[in-house]
Amino acid sequence: MAKNNPPDNQRVADPSVRAAFLVLTLALAVACSSGPGPVDDASYEQGIMASRAQKDTYLRTDKDSPIAESARATFPGLTYYPIDSSYHVPAYLSEDRTGPPVIIELQMSQNDRQKMRRVGTLSFTLGEAAYKLTVFTEINDTSIAHLFLPFADLTSGGETYKGGRFLNLTRTRTGLYDLDFNQAYHPYCVYNSSWDCPVPPRENHLPVAIRAGERLAAPHS
Repeated sequence: MAKNNPPDNQRVADPSVRAAFLVLTLALAVACSSGPGPVDDASYEQGIMASRAQKDTYLRTDKDSPIAESARATFPGLTYYPIDSSYHVPAYLSEDRTGPPVIIELQMSQNDRQKMRRVGTLSFTLGEAAYKLTVFTEINDTSIAHLFLPFADLTSGGETYKGGRFLNLTRTRTGLYDLDFNQAYHPYCVYNSSWDCPVPPRENHLPVAIRAGERLAAPHS
């Protein structure tokens, strides 16, 4: 298996597959990289649409795309919920700063287990309800520069993949984050069974439907 990397933590048998995808994933993660700030609605939506178009181009044309080579030319592109600013919220990360690093074994889609370091708990509000999600990083990321946020919600197993979706964050010094579920994406095992992807732990199952970000073109069966 290839070495895991913080942006997506997905694994595939051929290590050469990862390089091009990591560049793309880091670019797509920019919107979730820093603390909250002023947002221009028009440029914000344009940025999201541009990153989505870039990802579709990668999936259709790159030799390392997880889409089967025979299906790339006719790949229609990913399906998304409408961009909704109510799913773009400030969040605060309470980091685990005392004691030794907490190592968690995440279940993988192919029944393997992957060790990751627990960074802390991300708190945020949607509507009038408060929620928390556990944030992870690669076990060897000593600088804790990249944060990995796997989650499931009430759309999982129906409108979205049963194994949940992911978000990427770049660590901030303030603990404040620009949490944008419009950037939520599916793991690559949705498109190719040779990929082995983390499954969100039970504590990251949200009791609410997150209708933002990537969705399935048809209900999951």
